[in-house]
Amino acid sequence: MREFVYKHSKHLVAVDCIIFGYEKGQLKILLSRRRFQPAKGKWSLMGGWVGENETVKKAAERVLSEITGLKEIYLEQVSVFSDPARDPGGRVISVAFYAMIYINRQDTELVKQHRAKWWPFEKKPELIFDHNRMVESAHERLKVKAGYELIGEDLLPEKFTILQLRRLYEAVFQQPIDPGNFRKKVLSLKILEKLAEKNTDDSRKGAYYYQFNHHPESIIKERIVKI
Repeated sequence: MREFVYKHSKHLVAVDCIIFGYEKGQLKILLSRRRFQPAKGKWSLMGGWVGENETVKKAAERVLSEITGLKEIYLEQVSVFSDPARDPGGRVISVAFYAMIYINRQDTELVKQHRAKWWPFEKKPELIFDHNRMVESAHERLKVKAGYELIGEDLLPEKFTILQLRRLYEAVFQQPIDPGNFRKKVLSLKILEKLAEKNTDDSRKGAYYYQFNHHPESIIKERIVKI
């Protein structure tokens, strides 16, 4: 039983999730049509209210699971958005998170039920409220992470070629990356394990598949890609 109750005005707390995916050489973002006013029917980030007995991270994990059917998704807090006028529906403070998922693992029917759609990042529509700012902040955070860590494990299939990994990086940074330098850098990190199997889709000679090896000594000391 509470012995003391604050008498200050109460605010609503929400989470908004910037969900990144990667498909066919494109960085993508999952958006949905808002189901209620204000801004009903317009494109929005996936989000929800923070429950009375939830942390903001638990709320974000719940939202992601309800929409994609996935658990244990990579999730990182971006920032708190607290402009008093950010939501015309009331005083709402939102904590933004970004997530990375391998699109083929999602529950497609659940995604459809939430009226959600994967948009190519560079072709995403105008979003409600301050959601565009949230996306910009999340993208910058993603680039910083990709600059220091290999991010393919959360966005690519379990096995992939160096070319496929480089194309992912080019999609994230939205610029071409020198093939030779990239290959040399990522292999020097000792994070990837070369497999005996080859991918022959991109060339007749074929390219070897790789996978993450999770060795504890695999520490990145220099940037993979400079921002």
